Amino acid sequence: MNDWLRVTRGDTPLIVSMPHVGTRIPAPFDAGLIDPHAATRDADWHIDRLYVFAAETGATLIATDISRTVIDLNRDPAEVSLYPGQATTGLVPTTHFDGSPLYRAGAEPTDVAARRASYYDPYHAALSEEIARLRAAHPAIVLYDAHSILSRVPRLFEGELPQFNIGTNSGASCAPALADAVFDACPEPKVRDGRFKGGWITRNYGAPARGVHAIQMELAIRGYADESAPEVWDAARAAPMQATLRTILSAALDFAKGCP
Repeated sequence: MNDWLRVTRGDTPLIVSMPHVGTRIPAPFDAGLIDPHAATRDADWHIDRLYVFAAETGATLIATDISRTVIDLNRDPAEVSLYPGQATTGLVPTTHFDGSPLYRAGAEPTDVAARRASYYDPYHAALSEEIARLRAAHPAIVLYDAHSILSRVPRLFEGELPQFNIGTNSGASCAPALADAVFDACPEPKVRDGRFKGGWITRNYGAPARGVHAIQMELAIRGYADESAPEVWDAARAAPMQATLRTILSAALDFAKGCP
C-alpha cells in the first residue's frame, strides 16, 4: 500500500471515503506554489479524526495524506464541471476557494498526467476494489463520502452554510430511504442537495440499482473546530459532533443491513 493512502478494511456494508483530509504536497508537485503552507488551507480539516470511530462499526475507511492542491480526488477526471455556472475548483486547482492564486504567474501545473498516475488513479482503484469486495459479500452497501468546509466562502456560496449538507446527486446516487435516514439523523440546520449535491465520488460510484448507494456529507467546520484556526484539533469541542456522526453512520449502516 502506498504510504499516503490509508485503507482500513472492515466487513460491514459501509465505506467511509475521505478524499480531502490530506495536507502533504510532495516534491515536485510543490513547484511554483506561492506559499506551500497556505496551499493546504482548503483541506477538510480533521475529518479522519472525526470519523475514526467508524472502524469500530466494521466500516471500511479510505483516506489520503495528499493535499487536494496536488490533485482533487473528488473531481471528474475529464474535468467536466460538477456545478456548471457556479464557482468551483478543478481537477488540479490553480486557486484557493476564495479565488486567490495558488501559483506564481506562469508557474501553473502542466503535469496533470503524472499527478493522476501518482495519486488519483491509485485512490480510485482502492475505492473500486473495496466497493467490489463488500458488494460481493452484501446485497447492498453504502459509500459515505465525508467532507467539510468553512461556514462562509463567499465565492462558492452566499451567507452561512448549514451545519449538515447532504448530497445525493438530486436523488440519483442512492435510494430515497438512505437519504431520508441520514437526513433525519442530522439536527438542524441541515439541507439535502443544496449547494453541495455530491462530488465525483458520489456521482460516479452511486448506482442504487446495482446495490451501491453513495451519499456525501459536507460538514460546516464550525461544528467541531474554531474556524479562525481550523488546523487546530480540539477533542472536547469535536466530541458532540462525533456523537452525532455516530448516529448518522448508524442510520446508514442500518439501511444497508436492511436491504434484501
